[in-house]
Amino acid sequence: MPDPKRPHSSVASNFQADADRLFVRSAARAIHVLSAFHDADGPLSLTDIAAKAEIDRSAAQRLVHTLMSLGHIRRSADDRGYLPGLRLLDHTHDTLRLDPVVQVATPVILEMRKSLSERIDFSLYDETRVIYALRMQSKRETFYATLVGHSVPTFCTAGGRATLSALPVDEAREIINRFPLHQYTSQTNIDPNSIMERLEQARRDGFALVENEFVMGEVAVGVPILNRQGRPLGAIHIAGSLSEWRVEDFSRSTAPIAQEAARAINGSF
Repeated sequence: MPDPKRPHSSVASNFQADADRLFVRSAARAIHVLSAFHDADGPLSLTDIAAKAEIDRSAAQRLVHTLMSLGHIRRSADDRGYLPGLRLLDHTHDTLRLDPVVQVATPVILEMRKSLSERIDFSLYDETRVIYALRMQSKRETFYATLVGHSVPTFCTAGGRATLSALPVDEAREIINRFPLHQYTSQTNIDPNSIMERLEQARRDGFALVENEFVMGEVAVGVPILNRQGRPLGAIHIAGSLSEWRVEDFSRSTAPIAQEAARAINGSF
């Protein structure tokens, strides 16, 4: 399912360009080309890129050629399409090393690892999603669960609900209602009123608890990271397997550790 928080479409960019004299259309089109890979499951052809970026094939060819020259796009090993270039990782590295929240959170998350063997993640808040910035793996992980930059929705994940629970009620509801709610498992809660009740529970408890809603067989605790004004910046997530944990035991064992870690970060910004 396409991520509703991906960069604007070219239609939105054109509208923005009409309203903003400083907006550079060519730069926006280059970003759209790079964004074409967000939901791809393999190399993309020029036709694929043009369609996803909402530009004509000729423009796509020129932009791909330019981005290849700069190392931001590359040919696939079988020469059947295009993939993101390795130099994009330089930008990821810059984002993480210069982000002040990540700088403060990193030693705290590393210290948490001494107390827990379960998966520990730190994510950054982006309204309808949270984006993983730090990941400490457990003994059982999938490929995507190990990747920094992977994003998950706020409405049905522990870290996401933790961040939403720190918002005023009307603002949280607006974010939940902004896009159609996708059912990731048979137990994903997609009822806005019920989700708001879960946010209120998280607000009272100081942490969000989610089981089987985003990944079957997984239980997770999330605690928000807040700035000095009490606004969410991100979240600490701890995830475990329901084959090894009872839900009550997991929350009782992990939530206090996550809350203590959050207190060490909160209010630093």
